[in-house]
Amino acid sequence: MNPSASAPAAIAAPETVHPSLWRASQLAHSATRCVDTGFAALSAQLPGGGWPLGTLIDLLVQQHGIGELRLLRPALAALGKRPIVLLQPPHAPQALALAALGIEPSQLLWIRGGAGGKGGDTLWAAEQVLRSGCCGALLLWQQHARGETLRRLHLAAQSADTLFCMLRPLAAAQDASPAPLRLSLTAAAGGVDVGFVKRRGPRRDTPLFLPLTPSLLQRHAPLDRPTPAPAAARSVLPALV
Repeated sequence: MNPSASAPAAIAAPETVHPSLWRASQLAHSATRCVDTGFAALSAQLPGGGWPLGTLIDLLVQQHGIGELRLLRPALAALGKRPIVLLQPPHAPQALALAALGIEPSQLLWIRGGAGGKGGDTLWAAEQVLRSGCCGALLLWQQHARGETLRRLHLAAQSADTLFCMLRPLAAAQDASPAPLRLSLTAAAGGVDVGFVKRRGPRRDTPLFLPLTPSLLQRHAPLDRPTPAPAAARSVLPALV
């Protein structure tokens, strides 16, 4: 009897069987292109070593303005001169503050949906931006989102390599989402604590602290000025796409 005949066959690496498979003890190999987060400690905790493009990223914030844009600043800067869409932000974007983050005002497209962000205009605008592939990034603020809405947006995001981040309240972490990456952001002295609600990899219960250096302009907020008035979703998207 040949001893080798009874020996168990070598177990193939999961990703060689299908790119969507990975071991629970390790980070998955991202099947999509990623952009570096600019924070080595964070990138090391994400499949592919950065923010995935062409997919839904769920950022669950404790409250607005705790550093979410500073967290995304390196990735937005890495997009070059491609347009960046701010869809239904909670406050009027400040041009000088964004410029201090390395985001040129000429890159920005500020879009408002229906009254109070309700209705189908916001979803329609987000889908048009994602399916067109015309923009480098889409930041969408939403208070509430149904599962059907999240699935439609996740599907639309796969049409192009757009950095798509949906910013929602921290309480939404309890709800199901098709997003392969879900992070919670809570305020911490000198930065933010990043919690890993969902990722393709091992469970991590301890949040990751990231130091965020405040912009000098934050000390002189009265000197800032708002960006031009927002465009209505259905008035700007046909020309954009």
